[in-house]
Parts: sequence; C-alpha cells; structure tokens
Amino acid sequence: MLMPRKIVHVDMDAFYASVEQRDDPALRGRPVVVAWRGARSVVCAASYEARRFGVRSAMPALRAEKLCPEAVFVPPDFVRYKAVSRQVREIFSRHTDLIEPLSLDEAYLDVTVNKLGLASATAVAEAIRDAIREETKLTASAGIAPNKFLAKIASDWRKPDGQFVIKPAMVLDFLAPLPVGKLPGVGKVMEAKLAQLGIGSVGQLRTHGGVELERRFGRWGRRLHELSLGIDEHAVESERPTTQVSAEDTFATDVPLEATTEAITHLAGKAWAAATRETDRSGRTVVLKLKTSDFRILTRSFTPQQPPTSLEQVVAIALELRSRVELPARTRYRLVGVGLANFRRHEELPPQPELFGP
Repeated sequence: MLMPRKIVHVDMDAFYASVEQRDDPALRGRPVVVAWRGARSVVCAASYEARRFGVRSAMPALRAEKLCPEAVFVPPDFVRYKAVSRQVREIFSRHTDLIEPLSLDEAYLDVTVNKLGLASATAVAEAIRDAIREETKLTASAGIAPNKFLAKIASDWRKPDGQFVIKPAMVLDFLAPLPVGKLPGVGKVMEAKLAQLGIGSVGQLRTHGGVELERRFGRWGRRLHELSLGIDEHAVESERPTTQVSAEDTFATDVPLEATTEAITHLAGKAWAAATRETDRSGRTVVLKLKTSDFRILTRSFTPQQPPTSLEQVVAIALELRSRVELPARTRYRLVGVGLANFRRHEELPPQPELFGP
C-alpha cells in the first residue's frame, strides 16, 4: 500500500502589500492598495486593512478608491517582491526539493519525506512559517492535506498567519458542507449549471454519483465526482517546463492598430529576454494578442520552420501577425501583448537546413 502523500500549501499573507508595510513603517496599520493610479489600472494586492472595505486583487483601481477613499496607493515594485520570493523559496528548499511554485507568493510542497526528518507535515509547515517570520519579517499561512487541492483549501482556513490540517480521515466530512465553488475548476458558469440541478454543496454533488455527472458533463463530470470524494492524484511538479512566455501592456487611452508598433517592439523585447533564459529550450511560435476597446480579445500566431533566433525576428513576425487583423480601421485597441509559445528542447527541433546544398 502506498504511503499517503503529505502536501503543504504555503501562501504568503497579502504579500505585495505586506512587503510595502514592512519596508515603510508609515504604512503599517493603514489600508494599502498596491496598484498604479489611473482609469486602466487594476489592484495587484490589498492589505487586510483595505480588504475590510471590500477591496480585492484584480479589482479596477478606481473602484478600490471609491470603496476605500482613505487607501494609500503604492505602485508595485516587482523587483523587491521577487527578491523576497527567492528568500521564501530558499526556506522551502531546506525541507524538500519537491516544490511547485504557483506564483511569487504561493507554492505546493511535497513533504511526504522531509530533509530534516521532522515528525510530521504539520511540524514542517510550522518550521517554514517560523523561518519566514524570522527571516523576512512577513507572515504566511499554510494548509496541510493528503493532496494538492485540499491543501490549498486548508491554507485559506486560518488566514492570516495560521495553518490548518485536513487529515485523511477528515476529508469526506470536511468537504461535504463546502460550496461547490470551492472545488478547483468550478467557476460561476459551472456553479450555475450545478445549481439548476439542485447542487449547492460538495455533499450534494457527491450524492449524484460519477456515472450521472459524467453523462451530464463528460470527463469533467467524472473529475467533479472525484473531487467531491477528496480524490486528487496530481503530484507536486517541481520542474514544470516553460510552455509560454509573454508580456502585455494596457494603453493609457485606446489607440488605432498602426499606433501599436512601439509597444509591440518593447513587449517583444521583454518576451525575448524571458525566452533566452531557457538555456536548453526554444519557443517555436510567436503569438500576438490584442484587446479592443469593447474588450474583444484577438490572438494571432505563427510557427516558422525554425524557431526565432533573434529579437528582430520576433518583432518582424509580430508585426506581420498584426497585418492579419482585419477589423475596421476605426477599431481602437486598449491592450497589446507579445509572446513565445510551443517551447521545445533543442534536440526535439527540426534540423537546420544546409546553407549550401550539394
């Protein structure tokens, strides 16, 4: 019989805002919103003081300002946030090499076997949180469970600065009263579909059985039934390969298509810089993304026979992709993005054609 996994999900508390409050004592205890000011800006993070007013990440900054007029707006400083994230990652690595980062501020850790020989996953989570507090002067919350999706739910249970354990024997009873929206992949649309069937909780979902759910929703229905039973066999992926890198920006005012050249060139440079960090892999496909003033999203892509070998090639392809946009000339655009996708190891790429044939 296989040993049950011991998974820890660590989530930094209001990470960007907490870094700002740590580094500027004048911000402590005040509602802090990490965002650029402006009509197009969105909230990157909000301190717990700001959250009490209903301010949330990804909310338009103007709405955040209306909800909390006393909020202090701080522009994001991702260089600092990444530096702290590296500190936290180093703390993780003292306990396990099986680390799957989800973002700068959260990660899954498989501590089924831990490097320091601590007695339990709970003890590992406590040691990690203590080290984060001591070395970064920040707090983190943790969830401990037999699999990833349960650990992520658990890390929210005692936020901020707490941890919660879901033991294998607790799983069914713990899940039963939760709203189905707590299950990964269940968004507003699926919630509405399930509500039409009289399903609001995980326990109610469970009673419908895997066969019925699969008949209604296909393979996703089978997956829903597994989740309702607390089943998730996805392993912690410590070295998830890059599949795409991209950069995008929102214009201060909507612009015509021909006015996007400078932004495309700049964003291609950022994407190319990220791609060149992959020493053994190359992105084969150039992707152009555009968002119109009425929020319609357009994507165009091209895969040349050989992967681009220079920034100039990426820019040229991106501009060529722009020429394929056939919307009326009066159309205005609020966002543009450039990316490289379809990464392959160098040995998997097609051979370079001979420069001089026989």
